[in-house]
Amino acid sequence: MIQVLATALTVVALAAAVWALALAVLDRPITLRTKPTLGLAAVVLLLEAGLLAQAVAGAVAVLGSDRELDRATFLGYLVGVAVVLPLGAVWSVAERSRWGAGVLAVTCLSVPVMILRLDQLWAGRG
Repeated sequence: MIQVLATALTVVALAAAVWALALAVLDRPITLRTKPTLGLAAVVLLLEAGLLAQAVAGAVAVLGSDRELDRATFLGYLVGVAVVLPLGAVWSVAERSRWGAGVLAVTCLSVPVMILRLDQLWAGRG
């Protein structure tokens, strides 16, 4: 686990969640035709790139380590956190109401929770 990257991903995910929540409150659907949603899409893409980098670094670290941890659970969280964001983004674009932005907000909020769980597993506290 790269701690600096995990912290940066948490901050970016929380910022994207607030942005998506603001769009939901303003009753704006997620369409890739307006500047606010294009900006949010860019942030989500940046977040996903960071999550993929963290997944690769985490997989290499856990497979090359002799730490006492549940490798299957750790790898499952690494894959899960990298997969949940694209699925939520596709769902939010497919949903034509304000709830598409709500779906993206919940998806972005799940990322810091999963990163926290990865950190707990890596530290051996879970």
